[in-house]
Amino acid sequence: MASEAEKTFRRFAVFGDSSSSGTEINNKNFSKLCKDCGIMDGKAVTSTDVDIVFSKVKAKNARTINFQQFQEAMKELGQKRFKGKNPEEVLENIYKLMEGKDPATAGATKVTTVGGVDRLTDTSKYTGTHKERFDESGKGKGIEGREETTNNSGYVSGYKGAGTYDQKNK
Repeated sequence: MASEAEKTFRRFAVFGDSSSSGTEINNKNFSKLCKDCGIMDGKAVTSTDVDIVFSKVKAKNARTINFQQFQEAMKELGQKRFKGKNPEEVLENIYKLMEGKDPATAGATKVTTVGGVDRLTDTSKYTGTHKERFDESGKGKGIEGREETTNNSGYVSGYKGAGTYDQKNK
């Protein structure tokens, strides 16, 4: 049961932090884990309780906790969540809540295709000079799609007589 909990711990530890190795979890992801797995219910266990327990189990000057400290935190939160049960049963119930859970990204911004947005962003319908800025697949050409680009090759930008110095001074 602890191996499933450790897998869930690792998934939440790396969530939103590409540099994380998955062995330690920060307070933000710890709170997210508690919320997404249903450990934080808003009545018996609140977000304040989760923050207090995190601060209690972490080292004095550390910002993260490892899996060992995480298990201690789960025992403390479990005692609040499942009152009147023995510690082994509490930990088992907490691990059942965590089993197979992934960090949720509900509420993330999605692309809208309502009304005129779809029509206005369809590059195949562009005409005139705007048409030249996109290739056949609809991907923008970037700076190459512009007809007039400035030549910044000289000492002074916009100087028209570049390369004529040797011809004048012979």
